[in-house]
Amino acid sequence: MRKICVSLSGRYRRYPIVIGSGSIKYLPRYFTSLKLPRDIAVVTNTLVKQYYANTLKSVFSHKGFTLKFFTTIDSEKAKSIKSAVKLINSLAEYARQRKITVLAFGGGVVGDLASFVASIYKRGVPLVQVPTTLLAQIDSSIGGKTAIDLPMAKNLVGTFYQPRLVLCDVNFLSSLDKRQMRAGLSEAVKYAVIKNTRLLNFLEKNSQAVFSKNKQTLESLVFECARIKAGIVCRDEREEKGIRTILNFGHTIGHAVEAAGKYDKYTHGEAVAMGMLSACRISQNLGLLDAKTYQRINSLIAHIGLPQEIMGLKETDVLKAYRLDKKFIGKINRFVLLKGIGKPLVYRNVPEKLIYQSVRELFIL
Repeated sequence: MRKICVSLSGRYRRYPIVIGSGSIKYLPRYFTSLKLPRDIAVVTNTLVKQYYANTLKSVFSHKGFTLKFFTTIDSEKAKSIKSAVKLINSLAEYARQRKITVLAFGGGVVGDLASFVASIYKRGVPLVQVPTTLLAQIDSSIGGKTAIDLPMAKNLVGTFYQPRLVLCDVNFLSSLDKRQMRAGLSEAVKYAVIKNTRLLNFLEKNSQAVFSKNKQTLESLVFECARIKAGIVCRDEREEKGIRTILNFGHTIGHAVEAAGKYDKYTHGEAVAMGMLSACRISQNLGLLDAKTYQRINSLIAHIGLPQEIMGLKETDVLKAYRLDKKFIGKINRFVLLKGIGKPLVYRNVPEKLIYQSVRELFIL
């Protein structure tokens, strides 16, 4: 197993990220050492419950823990106000006089919903993240951002609330299909582009080993991405210094593509891939990024099998959703752009014509 420590100031603000094949068996030990409540509310979706509920039950059997499962649909649409209120009511009915730990057991949607509810139920109850998708293991389970969506745009309602533990068992990735693996690799590309040439080289050489579910390759990938994100979060937890903002590379237009597709046309990773291409084109047109670097990023995205063109949506809907992006300050937009690999910058007031052009180029004419 490998371990990364996220260390933030304040009580209960230092937590481990545990990564390894079969690491789920150590979960009760961490519950005990962290003195977490032993009545566990497991928030998951129907598919993860079907595959892995028995695994989780067997890990906690005969150790004085109780597990209660709360399921939601396997879709971005689970991140709604309606779903959050339903889950809060269910937790209240279950908990009564109990002290509980909320355990997010699933992908990014489950993690976002469960952590948001954990942050507001009784003004905050302990949260543990056990992510079961590649995207959640390398990105969304780490850093304490919680959110639900509104119909007009993604992640408009949320809090900052850190988990007490993130445990990433790469064995859970064995049930993922290629589309889900690609979605996770999209976020890995983001980390490589904004931070680490070594990781970019690794992805160019090993993406097929990731698809083959090679455990050593997966552990190395999850560890490196988690290490990068943990380091950024420790320096700028609440995105107040402009450091954590670079993690939004590709997300401005990416979130707009998701919202325009009503959250079921493209996965988060697919949308972010196109958002990264859009940001790279803007960077090129501003004279920040050279053509060779753009082509390298474009080639890797194509090699992984991520989409490079928007199909089945309207350009006007994407642009409408983009204008609701929460990174706007008043009427001034903010984009994470590139000057080169490992050289991101937060650019304010990008000319609208360049944004529209970058989106237009993603559509098949």
